[in-house]
Amino acid sequence: VQLQASGGGLVQAGGSLRLSCAASGRTLISAVAGWFRQAPGKGREFVGRIIGGSGSAEYVDFVKGRFTISRDNAKNTMYLQMNSLKPEDTAVYYCAVGTSLEVLERNEYPYWGQGTQVTVSS
Repeated sequence: VQLQASGGGLVQAGGSLRLSCAASGRTLISAVAGWFRQAPGKGREFVGRIIGGSGSAEYVDFVKGRFTISRDNAKNTMYLQMNSLKPEDTAVYYCAVGTSLEVLERNEYPYWGQGTQVTVSS
């Protein structure tokens, strides 16, 4: 399984970015796909995920109402639409994938993308 994250960049506070995570080797509709981020000097933190079959998305509280996860099944690509960005959203964003068993029962994501940098200026 390979994941290719892209779409990061520099944006002013209040702006928007859309990140993409293109998957190969596993169809996202049969997996749980998540977004994580790691800010400088901090640990990696969970942002949200989309559940394979249902397509339902879950988010951590600090991005609810601002970030939206979606998926294009034809392209086997997951997206993270980020609106109303804040300087504290500055981080490297990673996508990750696992099966329902791995993620929902073991909290494990075996496959990770390389990360894409998001920088929000004040």
